[in-house]
Amino acid sequence: MSGEARAFWVAEPGRGEVRTVPVPEPGPDEVLVRTRYTALSRGTEALVFRGEVPVSEHHTMRAPFQEGEFPAPVKYGYLAVGDVEQGPPGLVGRTVFCLYPHQSRFVVPADAVTPVPDDVPPGRAVLAGTVETAVNAVWDAAPLVGDRIAVVGAGMVGSAVAGVLAGLPGARVELVDTDPARAAVAEALGVGFATPADATRDCDLVVHASATAAGLQRSLELLAPDSEVVELSWYGSRPVELALGGAFHSRRLAVRASQVGTVSPRRARRGYADRMALALRLLADPRFDALIGDERRLEDLPQVLAREATGEPRGLGIRVRYGEQ
Repeated sequence: MSGEARAFWVAEPGRGEVRTVPVPEPGPDEVLVRTRYTALSRGTEALVFRGEVPVSEHHTMRAPFQEGEFPAPVKYGYLAVGDVEQGPPGLVGRTVFCLYPHQSRFVVPADAVTPVPDDVPPGRAVLAGTVETAVNAVWDAAPLVGDRIAVVGAGMVGSAVAGVLAGLPGARVELVDTDPARAAVAEALGVGFATPADATRDCDLVVHASATAAGLQRSLELLAPDSEVVELSWYGSRPVELALGGAFHSRRLAVRASQVGTVSPRRARRGYADRMALALRLLADPRFDALIGDERRLEDLPQVLAREATGEPRGLGIRVRYGEQ
């Protein structure tokens, strides 16, 4: 055994704990990683913490290195950056990203980690999974040069989408959120900002990421005729009420899901590794630092997730720090 580590587990719906867990010796094709940072995927992890993963989605929603089963006990998460301590010579000493839960040291197959480019700070690289989701959403949306685009929901995922879209030539990108304080995030990303009441209508494309029925309804209202909402929110077992009367049919509007579990069929020639490598290249841009709103310790996670699970207004991303940084 390589010793022990500390890991966050959902012990039962609504209660988390940090446990001491064994760490095995890495095999010849494995790496031992000492974690520097993880990050919360806030919406999904709050649903997991509350025990709201539908039974029908227990297999689909498994994280790559999840332990336990839904609803609990379960070790869940997928945004980790650390340094390789043991493994193939080409990886030892490298800083890598991995889709691993919140744990201080871990062993995974060597091909499960992606080296972080030298020009991407480790504290920003922890956003790679979030930016990967944004890349897949933009591939699904297939925006055109000069499009009028709204991103509804300025949480970590919605803001990442806006950051990726900001580079589209001639496009008008507007980040929409109920919290006026998110205007500072939009400014840092180089896009416009509006509250739902003031958002610009007649959009060619709307990406929805607020995880609220009101946000999805407003997204439809912002569309131009024959346009679509790309839905990124995941609601778990919560029902969503949506008014599809009025002009929904006469304006020929559409709602289409985007989910990072598969690579967008519009980019069928790309694989998961290509998508992750692109996300990490994009993170060389310091604009994405705006997605981190708070930094905590691993031992704080039981209280942090309990707060997130109440549904109170949430900030942006929470980065979890390990050891002395």
